[in-house]
Amino acid sequence: MTQLTVDLNADMGESFGPWIMGQDEALLEVVTSANIACGFHAGDPDVMAQTIATAHKNGVGIGCHPGFPDLQGFGRRNMVLSPKSLRNLVQYQLGASLAVAQAQGAKVRHLKLHGALANMCSADEAMALACYEAALEVAPDIIIMVLAATAQQRAVERLGCLWAGEIFADRAYNADATLVDRSLPGAVIHDADHAARRIVKMVKAGAILPETGDPIPAAVDTICLHGDGATALQIARSVKRELEAAGVTLKPFVGQRST
Repeated sequence: MTQLTVDLNADMGESFGPWIMGQDEALLEVVTSANIACGFHAGDPDVMAQTIATAHKNGVGIGCHPGFPDLQGFGRRNMVLSPKSLRNLVQYQLGASLAVAQAQGAKVRHLKLHGALANMCSADEAMALACYEAALEVAPDIIIMVLAATAQQRAVERLGCLWAGEIFADRAYNADATLVDRSLPGAVIHDADHAARRIVKMVKAGAILPETGDPIPAAVDTICLHGDGATALQIARSVKRELEAAGVTLKPFVGQRST
């Protein structure tokens, strides 16, 4: 029997000046990959540098986490931008991430879109293509982390680049593999034990299990544990414990390439 392996990732580096969000240092002892904010939806240069340095020290895979220019809304408000502006904002943030990582002696392995930008690209393949093409122009070998079984995945399959499929431990799913809107009841899962049991089922099934509807076969390369929630660290530890108990090996993803 093939040994199941999966990556655990968390969004982090989201503090700003003296304002602290999340428990990054503790999470970086649990996860195998980190998606680090680049100052548009959250974070600042000092926070980015410190988070990258800690991730590098802990052997955690480092990712660029670009979002809309929306500090007040934490990047969770939809914005309408031209394809050119989308490309520029992705390249600007990726460039910052690459530079700060290089200064720390580290390497940016992957890119994952944040918040509303990610949600919009999960339904709009052309928008996803604009973002991913922009990233690949700057870093051709970067691994694109995508919301599995959505327009994001269709975009990377068209591009033929390295990619990794992501599912969420703490978010509910619609029947089309997109995430339930955060404004709706039950969209965000706070019960650590429930989140862990659910993830083990999905990893073993190789499928997304939506709230209603049939299982959706998916590339389950990495599992997201949001870093900004009150129960984030508890969920991360519970998910890690239950996966290991189920015989799943945790390690950074290597990326796959569609042919």
